Amino acid sequence: MPSPGEGAWNPGLYERSHSFVWKRGEDLLELLAPQTGERVLDVGCGTGQLTAEIARRGARVLGIDSSPDMVQQARGNYPDLQFEVADASQFRAPEPFDAVFSNAALHWMTKPEAVAAAIAAALKPGGRFVAELGGKGNVGRLSRAAVAVIEELTHAPVRGHFGLWYFPSVAEYATVLESHGLEVRYALLFDRPTPLEGGENGLRDWLQMFLGPVTGSLPAGAGAKFVERLEERLRPQLFRDGAWVVDYRRLRVVAVKVD
Repeated sequence: MPSPGEGAWNPGLYERSHSFVWKRGEDLLELLAPQTGERVLDVGCGTGQLTAEIARRGARVLGIDSSPDMVQQARGNYPDLQFEVADASQFRAPEPFDAVFSNAALHWMTKPEAVAAAIAAALKPGGRFVAELGGKGNVGRLSRAAVAVIEELTHAPVRGHFGLWYFPSVAEYATVLESHGLEVRYALLFDRPTPLEGGENGLRDWLQMFLGPVTGSLPAGAGAKFVERLEERLRPQLFRDGAWVVDYRRLRVVAVKVD
């Protein structure tokens, strides 16, 4: 999972309060269908849970992530597997892979053309790319409310995605992939409202994990006000039955490297 700011990821908080990230990605492995003996690259592996599941199904897998802290935790979790610190947009492998897999990571990579080129270069001819990422409209309510609250506090304009995220449409992402020789065979954009862990604290934990660089850059004393005002603004829309439910939209794709 590429970092939203170098060193910004907290592996302990990620594993303690955000297990939905990999648990919701487990059925993506059915699209990947890893086979015994295949070589698979897991791009944005986080702390390694899905990397380990790919290996359990018989593939030889390499997990890469741009966060040294996440890779260190992955190595501790699964010492028998291979993990490397790497920027996916610049990654080059000495030999090609049968498949490239990615879950909940590519929307952090704001150079999609470079990432697509690296993925294509990592695949054998006929190799497959299977991924899920945030799609167009992902966390729309949350991010619009966050922008409004920050602008109230700072009296300065804010970019809608804070410069952190890449949330493409089906057509947009298919164009990127196919321009690099990755023929899209399947693509689906869908709503997936996602309950956060932690009850009342769920949104605060989410903000700390995924919006930390933004909240940390606010003027002194504004961070707490931001969280309080955002909770107040979003509670009627996103708090249900004792849990915060974030308005996720996901984009799933399967593509094949053409000869």
